[in-house]
Amino acid sequence: MKINKSTRHSRIAGEFGEAMILYWLSKYGFECAFVDHTGIDIIARNPNTNEVMGISVKSRSRSEGAEEEYITIPNDNFTKAEAACKAFGVVPYFAIVVDAGNIIRGYILSMDHLLELFPNRKLASGWKMNKSYVERYSKDPEIKSFVFKTETTNWWGVKAV
Repeated sequence: MKINKSTRHSRIAGEFGEAMILYWLSKYGFECAFVDHTGIDIIARNPNTNEVMGISVKSRSRSEGAEEEYITIPNDNFTKAEAACKAFGVVPYFAIVVDAGNIIRGYILSMDHLLELFPNRKLASGWKMNKSYVERYSKDPEIKSFVFKTETTNWWGVKAV
């Protein structure tokens, strides 16, 4: 069934992704906080390594049929994250949250590793979401991830799955 998203859905999805990453970090003992700074959205201290991370969160909500669509990350996002992390003395990380169908996937990895996997192109880098890449990410020890499976059980104009 086709879902019509609100006119503010992109912004709401971005805030949801940031909150989800913040929640997941907190759940696993990271001391963390939202920051309102160009280039990063979260600062977090890893309780396992003591590393302090500056995290830029990229969230996307995919419509039916676009679940495997590539996530574009403009090159200036890397420059901005690097500058913000330098200013705060933290290590640059990226978090990617993708809501696609009945699955929400979250990934956290260092900016260095992201750029190893997908080097900057002319204008942008990105994150592939097809099945083979999703499998590859789950086996990569440098990519931390989680999956939420969702189900709409009773909603206006939507039949339960």
